[in-house]
Amino acid sequence: MTAVAVTVLLSSPWVAVTRVSTPEAFGTIPTVLVSGLSVLTASFLLAWGAETAEKDVPRAFAIAVLAILAVAPEYAVDALYAWQAGQGRTGAADLAVANMTGANRILIGLGWSGIALFSIYRATTSGDVAVERNEGFLADAVVLDRSIATEIVFLTLATVWAFFVPLGGGIDILDMLILVGIYAAYIAIIIRSDSEEEEVHVGVPAYLQEMPASIRIPSVFALFGYSGFLIFTAVEPFAHGLENLGLQYGIPEFFMIQWVAPLASESPELIVTAYLVNKARTTAAFNALISSKLNQWTLLIGTLGVVFSISQGYYGVLEFSFKQSAEIWLTAAQSFFALAILINFRISMREAVALLVLFVSQVGIEFLMIETIEVGLSTPDLLLAYTAVYMVIGGVMFATRVEELRRVGRLAKANAVRGRHVPESD
Repeated sequence: MTAVAVTVLLSSPWVAVTRVSTPEAFGTIPTVLVSGLSVLTASFLLAWGAETAEKDVPRAFAIAVLAILAVAPEYAVDALYAWQAGQGRTGAADLAVANMTGANRILIGLGWSGIALFSIYRATTSGDVAVERNEGFLADAVVLDRSIATEIVFLTLATVWAFFVPLGGGIDILDMLILVGIYAAYIAIIIRSDSEEEEVHVGVPAYLQEMPASIRIPSVFALFGYSGFLIFTAVEPFAHGLENLGLQYGIPEFFMIQWVAPLASESPELIVTAYLVNKARTTAAFNALISSKLNQWTLLIGTLGVVFSISQGYYGVLEFSFKQSAEIWLTAAQSFFALAILINFRISMREAVALLVLFVSQVGIEFLMIETIEVGLSTPDLLLAYTAVYMVIGGVMFATRVEELRRVGRLAKANAVRGRHVPESD
């Protein structure tokens, strides 16, 4: 329980602030640091509670509920701005889209690529059987579990629909029905799949699951309750503090919300998956990352319009600027490229480096443009240019992997029809 105690201790400064003062009186930089640390610790506590709860709830219920919990930290920031947009705040819808696209692109650009590279590096000493050694420049690869065929298909459906979201003028009821429907169909399929071997947990969840139910169950509720308190109280000061901090240093608020805020909520997942890789459990790490991407790319987008409509008191479309339309297209294009990589159930060092370089270079160039360094493009033009690059590379890869695409379709269809994961020979 040392990890839990340390995590709670790290969040205690924020609890003290909420008890004795207001964030505004605390100052911008201290507020960002302390509230951001609280969001980070809340993410860990939420993840530990969710994994521990798997021992005591029916599998179907666990899958459905834990899917929501997985995106809760990211969703809190997005929902905040969608709510403020419904209250009439100018530019809040743009900030909601900025945070959503930033979280999704960080998950692939840093998460998938970084974990792949770390897995290959660790395999030199860990002997991880999921890493394949090959001759050639950066040819070593991580071999993925073929059971993710279902996730690949549904992530493809969500990615295709995402290209159409900006064409409707914003996030509307149709987007909600399609994207949430995609996720609901995915849940329905994996619930029907044959029971698999119980997942072996590590760290805090493993420790708590060994406890008697009289201790374990209250502990889960305590973790959920405390993390919920931290998220509910810290997200708004954290987000507004980032906006103010950006303005103080001449950085647009959307840049801070798009790239800095998601790092706090994405960091726990990346740390946990890195920990799994360190224990030679690369397959489990990638399964978690791919599932998280599907959660964010469906639930996170699809329900923003609902929050917006509830906030303003009647149905409405969450409208955003053309720049944010370009952000969504770029995020969808990155997903398209990433799917082209996954379609053969492996990710090589070359492919991981390509994901990382494309992500970092785009963000870096955009930051230089903010610093008024002339690069010959407007920001939307830059985003559309990178969208084209992702689409061209991904399109070429898909064209050369037609048989792999068919294999994924066969596996996913078998999962849907028979409710079980099937081997490649089927």
